Amino acid sequence: MRVTGCGLVFVHEQRTRTVLTIAGSDSGGGAGVQADLKTFAALGVHGACAITAITAQNTLGVQSVFNLPENVITGQIRAVLDDIYVDYVKIGMLSSKEIVRLVASHVCGVNGVPFVLDPVMSAEAGGSLLTDDALGAMVSELIPAATVVTPNVFEAEAITGIRIRDTDDAKRAAAAIVDLGCSAAVVTGGHLHGTDVLCDGRGEGNVRLIPGNLIKGGTHGAGCTYSSAIATFLAKGLAIPDACIAAKDFVMHAIRGAPSVGGGVSPVNQTEHVIADAARYRAIADVSDAVKNIEACESFTSLIPEVGCNIGTAIPHAQSVEGIAAVRSRIVRFRGAARAIGPVEFGASSHVARLILAAMRFDPEVRSALNIRYSEEIISTCDALGYTIASFDREDEPPQHQTMDWGTAHAIKEAGYVPQVIYDRGGTGKEAMVRILGRSAVEVADLAIRVSRV
Repeated sequence: MRVTGCGLVFVHEQRTRTVLTIAGSDSGGGAGVQADLKTFAALGVHGACAITAITAQNTLGVQSVFNLPENVITGQIRAVLDDIYVDYVKIGMLSSKEIVRLVASHVCGVNGVPFVLDPVMSAEAGGSLLTDDALGAMVSELIPAATVVTPNVFEAEAITGIRIRDTDDAKRAAAAIVDLGCSAAVVTGGHLHGTDVLCDGRGEGNVRLIPGNLIKGGTHGAGCTYSSAIATFLAKGLAIPDACIAAKDFVMHAIRGAPSVGGGVSPVNQTEHVIADAARYRAIADVSDAVKNIEACESFTSLIPEVGCNIGTAIPHAQSVEGIAAVRSRIVRFRGAARAIGPVEFGASSHVARLILAAMRFDPEVRSALNIRYSEEIISTCDALGYTIASFDREDEPPQHQTMDWGTAHAIKEAGYVPQVIYDRGGTGKEAMVRILGRSAVEVADLAIRVSRV
């Protein structure tokens, strides 16, 4: 239960968690409110916002800042708090002393909302976002009431006056910030070789390191994303150390998945893990559905070669066998029917994976493949059905090459496009084979099933 402008609000465990961001707007979409809302959505909470300032900003830096009138900021905060139960607040860009004090008056106090403070002073791409007098007001009015404060090295130096050159200096700075009154402080490790320093109580025994690595990728909005993620995990009930560790992992993935946008510092990608998980689920589901169709087709056994067959689907932008879902141990004849003798897993078949990866180099949308038995009759049937066909001769294969890689690429180059069918007539010690390519496993299975029924 919490007191709001409308009176008492009773909280039910099944309701949707809500986190409110009070911060500036980034016209480039990489930081500020935009980064915060993407973080909230990616982590499964409802995001609300109160914009404090409008920045003209892109990946190259901040061109200008316009502070919103105080009554407009107040109106946004009150509109949210009067109607929606807010579990946590994330506070970001507060560019003036007046705005700092205004925000403090709404979120601090006996009936206030717990908050994470990101003491934003400059943009990752360049440009000042905080005045000197605003910093003083932040230190005296907001930091003492915060649950967690998340400065980077330069912000921690400005707050404490401690020069930070290594993690020992960062430990002293984090402890000094906690001494100002907040429950915890994290000096983020972008300038400390990736290691964050957390102090969540007074005394040296409450200072710990959160190890990490510097990740290659865009970092615009990384600080905003980190503090928003901490607020979200705290809203979900995690303890401060656990929330900081989970937020760090989230940010590292977001940096790794940064898109190539603009000519400066690329923005982090908060939805990277969501998109990746969805793609992996769809690939597994696609191959599983294709296997069901194959097993349900009585005539498919006529297409299974002596070595068995396999079918796979790659996630978008797959670079290795680990990005391709296929059947573990292949599909074989069993009691007169086609049966997969293993589960559908990522990394299950280097054979079909090499085939798919080779095709994807020419057309990234062709992400599925199936190998079947070779015969002149099968090739004639494919031709009669109107399938596009190409082939290669294993005798032309250069030494030290893998047939799947070289043969697929060679056939595609000769054809000038990615065909639906690529075959070879075998060679010494190598079984002849037909490969069917398509945009999904269900598609290539259907192409093969049509052949088997002719």
